[in-house]
Amino acid sequence: MLANDYQAFKRAQTIMSKLGIILLLCSSSVFASETSDCGNNEQAVLLSKLIMEDSEQKRSKIRCNRVLTAVAEAKAIKMADFGLVMHNLGGSPNARLREAGYKLPKHYGGDFNSNQVEAIAGGYSNALEVWDAFKSSDAHRSHLLGDHEFYLEQDEIGVAFIKKNESTHVEYWVVYLTKGYQKNQSYPTDASEIPNKSLFILQQKKQ
Repeated sequence: MLANDYQAFKRAQTIMSKLGIILLLCSSSVFASETSDCGNNEQAVLLSKLIMEDSEQKRSKIRCNRVLTAVAEAKAIKMADFGLVMHNLGGSPNARLREAGYKLPKHYGGDFNSNQVEAIAGGYSNALEVWDAFKSSDAHRSHLLGDHEFYLEQDEIGVAFIKKNESTHVEYWVVYLTKGYQKNQSYPTDASEIPNKSLFILQQKKQ
């Protein structure tokens, strides 16, 4: 009788163990595909938090915007498909946002190389790694931390991370950080002083 009880207990224990593994896998799968206004997955959300909560962040408040995240994801996918880390792939970053229905201020450039809104990188495995690289680049740091007066007014963010093993850089990151539209908004400084990040990208060669 005791032997039978012990065998029944072991069978139940095995079933519970397998059930626990299944639940863990399910919960991990859901978490891995988690998306929000801030980012298209866990790593993207983490990068948005690192940017917003950095001790050197000059802005008092940054809001997450789902449109920016959606455009960032589409751009990251396009870069992964082409194996390129390029701001004007398929048009300028400013144009991408406008085409998606996001209203940029009028003083944000409109030509093919206009970029006052996008930071991109390729070949960085996680949010901590790419954030360290962004902060080490003067142009990206100025934009993402609001070091320049122009960037300081930007108050909305969306982030995307795409991994494609067969692509050149494997990991692709896109950050949109820009000014939420307000009627009749203007920039007091001469237009020639507006920074343009079109030539600044971060690429890390895969080993």
